[in-house]
Amino acid sequence: MKSYEKLLKNNKEWSAEAIKNDPDVFKRLAEIQTPEFLWIGCSDSRVPADRITGTQPGEIFVHRNIANMVVHTDINLLAVLEYAVNFLKVKHIIVCGHYNCGGVKAAMSSHNYGIINKWIRNIKDVYRTHRDEIDYQTKEEDRLDKLIELNVQEQVLNLAKTSIIQKCWKNEQRPYLHGWVYNLEDGLIKPLCEMSHADHLDPLYEFDDL
Repeated sequence: MKSYEKLLKNNKEWSAEAIKNDPDVFKRLAEIQTPEFLWIGCSDSRVPADRITGTQPGEIFVHRNIANMVVHTDINLLAVLEYAVNFLKVKHIIVCGHYNCGGVKAAMSSHNYGIINKWIRNIKDVYRTHRDEIDYQTKEEDRLDKLIELNVQEQVLNLAKTSIIQKCWKNEQRPYLHGWVYNLEDGLIKPLCEMSHADHLDPLYEFDDL
């Protein structure tokens, strides 16, 4: 059996098992999706949002990219955010990074990764902003872990800087923003930070005409 054919075989078995346990499961999912959560995570294949959170289809809306970034020029991310906030009415947005992230590790080096350089430059900016705190760590592994955590926190802040979030905070006092990091070695999630409509941004980033 070819490798991709195994995926199709697994899909048939999964579908049959799901219908066996709940004959109407796919009928309900086909009619509407009302997820409470938007997950912004890393594309790393070892960090599947539904598996590590125990959520079912329809419960979590997912966007993934290298190193779980929220970049203000990323139309893909902004379209997902707009849809999740204004149409799906999600209550929580989670930015989840993970330790030993290859994207963050690449940003700490001087290696030329081609087109990837344009993406990880955003992580280099996080490093530059927090250089003293990161370089204070004596071990390379600890410096990587610190940048991974700080990167998650910066991406949560980047969410708060968007007019999409600020407008929803002003009108509906949602969503809550969460920064988490996942440990590949034990499968556990570590909460790092939270933001809500009650928190205040630097006035430089606030919109007063929403």
